Amino acid sequence: MQLFSATVASESAYALAEGPLWDAPRERLLWVDIDAGSVHAGRLDGGTVVADAALHFAETVAAVACADDGQLLVAGARDLYHVRAGSAPELAARPIPAGRASRLNDGACDPAGRFLIGTMALDARRGEESLQRLEYDGSMTVIDDDLTLSNGLAWSPDGAVLYSVDTISGVIWARRYDPRTGACAERSAAVRCRGGGGSPDGVCSDTDGNLWVAVWGVGEVRCYSPAGERLATVTVPAPHTSSVAFAGPRRDVLVITTARAQLSSAQLDAFPLSGHLFVAHVEAVGVAVAPWAGLAR
Repeated sequence: MQLFSATVASESAYALAEGPLWDAPRERLLWVDIDAGSVHAGRLDGGTVVADAALHFAETVAAVACADDGQLLVAGARDLYHVRAGSAPELAARPIPAGRASRLNDGACDPAGRFLIGTMALDARRGEESLQRLEYDGSMTVIDDDLTLSNGLAWSPDGAVLYSVDTISGVIWARRYDPRTGACAERSAAVRCRGGGGSPDGVCSDTDGNLWVAVWGVGEVRCYSPAGERLATVTVPAPHTSSVAFAGPRRDVLVITTARAQLSSAQLDAFPLSGHLFVAHVEAVGVAVAPWAGLAR
């Protein structure tokens, strides 16, 4: 098994940094701070992420996607918002019914540019959360409805397999996926994150078909083959590693988000870099992320 180490990349620390995304046309990194309700943008300068813009919401922000022309789709606490430059956010869809004690969580675009988004329970309910897809016409299609904490999403290099994380169960699910039609097959467990503790969170894939998984609670990113074999580990000096993405013009820099949230004072003293962004060079190239295709309505 290969071993790598991550180095700190951001000047600022965030409460709950998540959802890193490489916006190739503008050569910028996007990410969110969930608890602060903010979307951040920055440029990659060697091993440093230089933050240079932020967009703030009066609610939690779970994920962001970017269209070819720079328009954003932002997952708020319960709703999806379409953000155009110079305009106020517009409601795009409402995936969570009124009165349900849930919030939106991680999301990503499929190879055809549709946005998938999961939910997580805000109470003790288990097995009632969903993974949904925003269609071109603004409607929502439910893919799963029996999750507890829907999390990271990734696709195989050919787009024919969708990987999705259910954090509480510790499972990364895999299923056949048709990007053209959106048709999904039955899911099966591709990876069970057992041993070494921690819970799977954000995920991305590389051009060899392997999965890179941020493991919350243990300060690690783990690489697994599609068959579930653990191939590599990246150590991160922050226990709450939350998500990962390949960034840079060649998509060969692994960006890792972390969190300060849910750490005790003693843990923060022991891990003062918690909440910062990190980078690692892991001898892999990431699969290009499809831009959000927008809404046809």
